[in-house]
Amino acid sequence: MSLALASIDVRDSTASAVDERLRVAARGVKSDLPCRTFDPDLWFADSPAELELAKSLCVECPLRAECLAGAIERAEPWGVWGGEIFERGAVVPRKRPRGRPRKEDVARDAVLRVEVAARTKAVTAGVAA
Repeated sequence: MSLALASIDVRDSTASAVDERLRVAARGVKSDLPCRTFDPDLWFADSPAELELAKSLCVECPLRAECLAGAIERAEPWGVWGGEIFERGAVVPRKRPRGRPRKEDVARDAVLRVEVAARTKAVTAGVAA
């Protein structure tokens, strides 16, 4: 067999363990997952309003904590994962619309960043336990 045809598994073992847990957990509840029943593009939309809708759909998801923990471990570059918005590999409280932000928006975002960090830490600690 030539090297060009050989399969190479370059995935991280921790990421594959989380992915496997998600696959096993999702087998029985696949039809209940909002990301499986609604338009998948909604979770990767450019519009802040559509991303907020995707976040609201994740609230009742049975795999929310595992999804968020897996996204943090993989450092997902963008999208809604586990009910949180990822942008450039970090969890952000909300996606800003285009243009220069208002001063009150900057202050509110600083408070929201602290809340999101605390919520993310609590969820990932619950998954690790």
